[in-house]
Amino acid sequence: MMHDATTLPARLMLLVLDDDLDAALAAGLMDYTAAPGDEAVLPGHPELPARLLHAQQQLQRAWAARERYRQRAQRLARRAAERDARRAPAAPTPDLKPALPPAAAAILARAKAKAAGKPS
Repeated sequence: MMHDATTLPARLMLLVLDDDLDAALAAGLMDYTAAPGDEAVLPGHPELPARLLHAQQQLQRAWAARERYRQRAQRLARRAAERDARRAPAAPTPDLKPALPPAAAAILARAKAKAAGKPS
């Protein structure tokens, strides 16, 4: 069904008054711009332009708040994961070959023994 310039604001206003914001959004609420004469398109509702613009602002604020909440939740989850990763004990390593070849390990052991035997 096509709407002309006067019936669309009236339809949007009726949907907003019925608190059917989903239908109002589908009908084009966020595209509404006030035009001269919109105060008179729905008898008894001279507040139509202000009410529709207010509904737009409320939705934009709610969407922005929801986005900030999602970003905060993601940030907190990331921080918790980083904290848990720092707290987690190191994974046990499978039996590995010594880092030093046997000859180097023997030299190091002798140097440590020699250093321990000397008085400080």
